[in-house]
Amino acid sequence: MHLSLWRGSLLPLDRAGAPVRSAPIFGAATRPSGSKLPRHNSHALRAMVLAPNCTVHLRMIAIPRPLRLTFYSLLIIAGAVLAAALATRHAERLALVDDAARANQQLMLYGNSLHTLIERYRALPAVLALDSEMISALKGPLDTATQDLLNRKLERINGAAQSSTLELMDRNGLAVAASNWNLPSSYVGHNYAFRPYFSQTLSQGTGRFYAVGVTTGIPGYFLSSAVVGENEQFLGAMVVKLEFPELEREWAQGNDLLLVSDARGIVFIANQPGWRYRALRPLSDSDHAELKATRQYDKKQLLPLDAEALQRFDENSHLMRVDGPDGKANYIWESLPLKAEGWTLHLLRKPQVAVEDQRNAGLAAAGSWLALVFLVLFLTQRWRLARLRQRSREELEQLVEERTRALRTAQDGLVQSAKLAALGQMSAALAHEINQPLTAQRMQLATLRLLLDHGRVDDAYQALTPLDDMLTRMAALTGHLKTFARKSPSGLRERLDLATVVDQSLHLLDARLRDEAIGTVLDLTRPAWVRGDAIRLEQVLINLLRNALDAMADKPRKRLEIRLHADQQLWCLTVSDSGGGIAEEHLNSVFDPFFTTKPVGDGLGLGLAVSYAIVHELGGRLSAGNHGDGAIFTLTLPIALETPDLC
Repeated sequence: MHLSLWRGSLLPLDRAGAPVRSAPIFGAATRPSGSKLPRHNSHALRAMVLAPNCTVHLRMIAIPRPLRLTFYSLLIIAGAVLAAALATRHAERLALVDDAARANQQLMLYGNSLHTLIERYRALPAVLALDSEMISALKGPLDTATQDLLNRKLERINGAAQSSTLELMDRNGLAVAASNWNLPSSYVGHNYAFRPYFSQTLSQGTGRFYAVGVTTGIPGYFLSSAVVGENEQFLGAMVVKLEFPELEREWAQGNDLLLVSDARGIVFIANQPGWRYRALRPLSDSDHAELKATRQYDKKQLLPLDAEALQRFDENSHLMRVDGPDGKANYIWESLPLKAEGWTLHLLRKPQVAVEDQRNAGLAAAGSWLALVFLVLFLTQRWRLARLRQRSREELEQLVEERTRALRTAQDGLVQSAKLAALGQMSAALAHEINQPLTAQRMQLATLRLLLDHGRVDDAYQALTPLDDMLTRMAALTGHLKTFARKSPSGLRERLDLATVVDQSLHLLDARLRDEAIGTVLDLTRPAWVRGDAIRLEQVLINLLRNALDAMADKPRKRLEIRLHADQQLWCLTVSDSGGGIAEEHLNSVFDPFFTTKPVGDGLGLGLAVSYAIVHELGGRLSAGNHGDGAIFTLTLPIALETPDLC
């Protein structure tokens, strides 16, 4: 005995491989008499152990309803707690992002104030370098009186400009005059050629460098400009020193921590003294060597500042864990590069804990979770009720589909019947059209025999030409009749020329047109590409043409006009006659099934109804009206745009 999954139930198979339906393993299992198995087994845990020879043991453990309710309740509560925790964390992150954005805006203001302060003095050394007394003093030997005059002049200018110090250096880097000449920390007589700003001025004409003064011990920012003679000869340098104690005191009034670091990441300006001269990243051996040579931070101990990135907001915005002078703390760290100076301005702000916002976010998330749970429970109940109606709805849909297929089959049969009826009504004219060439061919064959009996082979060959033409015409006619009589599937959409369909329809009615002496006017635009079924469109046109011919049967003036032209995105085909037109009270009923104005026995009134259905199925429109001394039928179809072949 073997087991198999049969339509959702595990069933044993007999020796022939067929399922034994009377002994299901899973599914609607048969209960023995007196069985205590639970009635509703959808919540039961089922265990199956298969022993040799397919001995099957089943264990079904029912979960009590109170236990299930307790489990679901705990699951809902756990979901609410998790949603509240996630929402609180998200609110905390949003608060950090908003705080970081505000800190960045504040940092921009601090950066503008620092930039404005430096720009106020940037042009001062260049202006003083143009002073004629400074240039004359550097050209020749400098006596004591001239030096004293320059010192006092620089002292007055420094006081008016409110800069820190001004000094004049010769071509060797020796300070020959300074605004602090009368102080113990005077620059006069000291050589500063080792400073980078002097070498920059010598090579580039200007220089800038932040350093701790080797003479005064006061840090500052040195801006220099070259002093040149008439022939652009380098004579020396004019230097202004800027100090930032006022800026640091102004920054210290706020709650934020502000730092300015150089290109090596060394903090040299801070609104809290304990953060000054801290290295934001490790210094290499070459950095230490250059700092020693330039004495940039002379006698200052550079301590590392350990920081760990906890969260990244953007390239210059992070949440950092910083081990600062006051111990470890989290800071929102915003950075602003000052490209003109090669510095970086930093703003450190302790995150503001928005407890109320986080609590509100958690409560909102928990409430949303509970609302979602209740909505799911409500929808589940509705779904269970909907399942009760599903089977009847499916049965109804199946009946509708079957009825639709039956109606479509009936419609296709009606179209084919109308087509065959049209062929039957044209049979007499078509038989006459074929009978005439057959009679002519018999006479032609008799002529050929006489010519061959008299040995006139060349004349016989010439006589075969009209015979071949008549056979070709008959073959084309019968071939088209066969195509027209073929049953065409509904829904066919192919790209075709509507003008060619008109030609084929006229070809079938050619005999009747000649016999009844119909004056035909054709005005066709070629090609007229549409999408549809050529056979069904030909059936529509034949029906319209036959109705027009029937209407003109007893009229003295017989004129048939067929026109085809484009109107915006549509092809418009009109068929008009001189048959007297349609009565006004009948215009709204001409396309109704079984409506006809012909005598009894001449028609069932289905031709126009079938034509209207065919055109409507192809996405077009068929309308009727009166024009002049006759009726006019208008057929419109969308223009089929040419689409490229897809490879």
